[in-house]
Order: sequence, then structure tokens, then C-alpha cells
Amino acid sequence: MQFELSKEYRERLQHAVDNHDDAFIVQTLEGVNSADVSTLLNEFDTDDSKYVIDLLDPEIRAEIINDLDEDTREKFLRAFDTPQITEIVNYLDSDDAVDILNELPVKEREEVIAGLDNQEKEANILDLLRYEDDIAGGLMAKELIKANVNWSIDRCIEEIRRQAENVEKIFQIYVVDNEEKLIGKVSLKKLILATNEKRVEDIYETDVIAVETYMSVEEVAQVMRKYDFEAVPVVNVQGKLLGRITIDDVVDVISEIAEEERQIMSGISEDVEEDDSVWMLTRARLPWLIIGVVGGFVSAKFMGVFEAELIRITAIAFFIPLIQATGGNVGIQSSSIVLQTLANPSAFSESLVRRLLKVLLVAALNGLVLALLVYGFNMITGGEISLSIIVSCALFCVVLVASFMGTITPLILDSFGFNPALASGPFITTINDLLGLGIYFYTVHLFLS
Repeated sequence: MQFELSKEYRERLQHAVDNHDDAFIVQTLEGVNSADVSTLLNEFDTDDSKYVIDLLDPEIRAEIINDLDEDTREKFLRAFDTPQITEIVNYLDSDDAVDILNELPVKEREEVIAGLDNQEKEANILDLLRYEDDIAGGLMAKELIKANVNWSIDRCIEEIRRQAENVEKIFQIYVVDNEEKLIGKVSLKKLILATNEKRVEDIYETDVIAVETYMSVEEVAQVMRKYDFEAVPVVNVQGKLLGRITIDDVVDVISEIAEEERQIMSGISEDVEEDDSVWMLTRARLPWLIIGVVGGFVSAKFMGVFEAELIRITAIAFFIPLIQATGGNVGIQSSSIVLQTLANPSAFSESLVRRLLKVLLVAALNGLVLALLVYGFNMITGGEISLSIIVSCALFCVVLVASFMGTITPLILDSFGFNPALASGPFITTINDLLGLGIYFYTVHLFLS
């Protein structure tokens, strides 16, 4: 039976593990992509996963563990002793090695670093450990190919051969001066085509774009997306070349940010998955559900304030769901557009005043169309003219206010350092429900007065 990422193979592999059928495990997993093996082992418990991994080559073992989900890997590493983790780290790039070391207790982390044979890798890891995870310095890898501007072409090629032993993929050769400052780049094509009498300074390009170690991972992602980079060099404040960030690391960051914002917009306060415990899933969902219940309770009490109006015209209660649903939808639409702008900032973005004026004009047009539709529908179905006018006027005002709140709320949250995605979930919906009810009943109260 050959490997296939399916339920049938999973069951057959489980049977092989239970019966210690090592030959089947090794034969069917030979040559399989490490990411597929990681996906498969996520379905097994820690002991069975370790049994499978121990049968594979050390280099493949390291790649599989590196591809594991972060939460799964953190629990999984507890099954390995320090020498085994040291062996895994030896086969990983410095940035991936640091990710694993950060998931270990401090004592075990220091033991692993002390056990490394490669002094250059040890120095690289120690250098990366001082950076936070959410900045370019914490995302970069120290392994790269660089050439001194004064080298001859022959020496440059020889140095590339030597350096390439520690680099899995070569995207670009970075050119530095005698002080290790990044001054340009040169392509492999130019190096191969250059004649022997030329030097690096004769063929390199100076238009190199780099990111600084202190830049946030979001800013790094924006730079790589804007210029369509596969890799970007990282420099310190003095301009010295320290490392590079590759596209695979940025894709992981973008995916994590998108997942976090999706959960926040859905009203989930923690990073959870479907296979997490019942308590974790409940704890993640409950806070915003409680806020929603509180908002509903306040709405009910708010309606009690206008009990006299409800008694006089009971038909106004029929339109409460319409007002609340429209206000919530308009608010979410507006906040989603603002979030898109915040995620992709432009150097030529409009001022806040112009942005709000544009929002209000769009809201006025949408509100007018919706108000006319509701008025026309009420008249066709035999509704009273006065009630139709009240509902239409209230709906128009609700659209205006909901658009304004949906626009200004994420901007305020972003200015205070909070995740603006909060403005696209239960938060803005609850606020707009209360505001919509207030506007509706106040409009009814004015007309009845």
C-alpha cells in the first residue's frame, strides 16, 4: 500500500504502529513530502507520532517536526530528550531552529544550544534569540549568500560554493562593502556570464531594497507583497547585512494574521481550533457571547423606555428586526472596507475628513435607496402612510450612523494600538443594534409628539 493522505492510509499506518511493522512505515513514507507527513501525524497521539518519526532519517525528521502545527509541536517536543532535540536543531535553518528553541523551557534551551557542534550555527541562533517574534529580526534567517564588492568573479564563485552548503535556496547574492554594509545585489546569471577579468563592483546593481530589524512582520509582508519579492535582506540601523527573510516565512505570517483577524471578527477571543478541548473552545467563544447577551438585555430595557409608543402603535415593533439587521450589515460593510485599507496602507491615502465625507455620501445614497424601497413595500402591502414615513426616515438615519460608526471605530482602535478587526465582529454589531433602536424609537417619539 503506497502513501496517500487519506483516512484509509491513516488506519493502515495506525495498524502498522500498533504491530511494530517498521518495514511498512519506512517504505510507504520514503520520499513523501515532510508537510504531508506532518499533516498525517497531527492525527496521531504523541507516542505513536514519535515512534514513526524515530524510524525516519534525521534530516527528514527535522523537517517534519518543523512543519508541525505550533501547538502540536510544543507538546510533541516534550517526548524528546535534549540530545534528540539538538540533532533536530542541527538540521534546521537558524530561524526555524529559534522557533523550536523558543518553545522549550529555558534550561533545556540552553542545554540544546551548548550541545551544538557547529559554532557558526550556535552564534546565529544566539543572535536571533534576542529579537522578538513579531519583528523582522525575529523572522529572518542568518543563512544567505553574500559577496564583497572588491572580490574578483572567480573568488566570488568560490565563496558562493562554500556558503551555499548552508543555504537551501539561493534567490539573490547580496553585495557588501568592507564594513559588511549592504550596498547592492548581483544575480547568478550576471556572475556566470561575467568574464574572469571583471570584479563584483563591475556587475552589481545598487537598487536593492532591504528591511530593518525593528520593522514589524506586517510591514515586512507589505514590502514583499508590494515588490513581489521571494526574499528580502535584513539590515540593522547602521545598514549592516544581518540576514534574509524568505517568502515561505512571510506566507506563514500572513496566514496567522488572517486567521487571527477572522477569529476576532467572528467573536472568538483566543487562537483555537476545532480539535481543541471543550473548555478551550468554550472559553474562547463565551466572552463575546456574554457581551451580545448584555447588549440584547440593554436593548430590551431600552425598548421599555418607549413602552408608551409601543402601546399606541404596536405595528412599530414589526420593524425592529429590519432596523437592527440593516444597521448591523451596514456597519460591518463599512468597517470591512476600512480594515482592507489599514491592511494595505497607501502613500497617497485620503485625509480623515475626506474619507468621512465620502463615507457619508455613500451612506446617504444607500440609505435613500433603502428608505424608498421600504416605503414602497409598505404602501404596496397596505401599510399606513404615517408609519411608512416613520420607518423610512428612521432607516435612512440608521444607515448614516451605522456607516459612520463602522468607519470611525476601527480607526480609533488602530490609533490606540488595538486590533481594528474587533470593529467587524459582535462589537460593532451590538453597538449598531443599540444605536439603531435608539434612532428608531426617537424618530417614532418625535412623530407622535
